[in-house]
Amino acid sequence: MAKEGDYALLKLPSGETRKVLADCMATIGQVGNTDHENVAIGKAGRNRWLGIRPTNRGVTMNPVDHPHGGGEGRPRRTSSGDPVGQPTRGYKTRNNKRTDTFIVSRRRSRKTAASF
Repeated sequence: MAKEGDYALLKLPSGETRKVLADCMATIGQVGNTDHENVAIGKAGRNRWLGIRPTNRGVTMNPVDHPHGGGEGRPRRTSSGDPVGQPTRGYKTRNNKRTDTFIVSRRRSRKTAASF
């Protein structure tokens, strides 16, 4: 977006604006296999060949295994976890005070992005 002193202002795809050293090198554009999203795996075995193990949802686990685990039966599609423990599902976990000074504006929230 702009250059000021030793730093350049970058607007990231998340909507966050941050300062980066102007000496840094970066690739602009799209990286990777664009056709990747069109691949149909077809069966569980093909995923296993790729080294991907079976996944289990947190809701189906016990409280010791996952924050979403536990509960009596299944009253809703998902349970929000223990209200006494660490908040889950969208709780902000960023804790890096060292690089906070480089963030000019935080990323846009999903609510504001969806209203455009």
